[in-house]
Amino acid sequence: MKIAIILGTRPEIIKMSPIIRECEKQGIEYYILHTGQHYSYEMDKIFFEQLKLPQAKYNLDVGSGLHGKQTAKMLAGIEEILIKDRPDVVLVQGDTNTVLAGALAASKLQIKIGHVEAGLRSFDRTMPEETNRIIADHTSDYLFAPTETSRKYLLNEGIPEEKIFVTGNTVVDAAYQNLEISKNGVDILEELGLKEKQYFAATAHRAENVDSKERLGGILTGLSQIYKEFGLPIIFPAHPRTVKMIGEFGFKVPEGTRLIEPLGYLEFL
Repeated sequence: MKIAIILGTRPEIIKMSPIIRECEKQGIEYYILHTGQHYSYEMDKIFFEQLKLPQAKYNLDVGSGLHGKQTAKMLAGIEEILIKDRPDVVLVQGDTNTVLAGALAASKLQIKIGHVEAGLRSFDRTMPEETNRIIADHTSDYLFAPTETSRKYLLNEGIPEEKIFVTGNTVVDAAYQNLEISKNGVDILEELGLKEKQYFAATAHRAENVDSKERLGGILTGLSQIYKEFGLPIIFPAHPRTVKMIGEFGFKVPEGTRLIEPLGYLEFL
């Protein structure tokens, strides 16, 4: 059996890392196809090295852009590779445009599809990710649902029970595995002058949260209440978008909350 693991964003690399390691461990034939949805492969190459993962066999370097144009470029590139190096199963993870393109390409070529993190629903069709995950679920042959709730959603949408497998979420496996790797890196607590278990960590960047004055204000109020109750510093690695919106809405960073530059994945762990 040969597996094609299709990914294109750093969250996908993180969540697929336990599966890649298991393929290595069991000697399963597989390859990685990187679409370059968020970053060029050259930028993500360092990320693969940090997580001690094998490099991608194929790289599309699609880059960012409008949803339609980006997805079309990925669809064409993925299809070409799947025809040339046909796997028995394609694995996709989550709800990105890479997932949509990978699932559509495999489906049209009659290649089996496994969707990792299947059955998640926000029930908000204004989110492009909701469309992506629904289409991926309904074209997949193997749906790896993280929870019983996800399984219930899939069954409610008419997906046959025999296609659904409740597996837990690979992000948990990734956290444990990559935590061990992170211990050999920078001592971020020392760098920030913190003691273990004597601080809180928080972050926010989703447009639905930070572009809403009401929601962002609520988050900052919540951080203020946490500091008042526990008296421990709150470390907030802040996405540039979040910093910008705090300023635009005229908010002040609450007492006890310390905004810092965004951290890398291993540093955050």
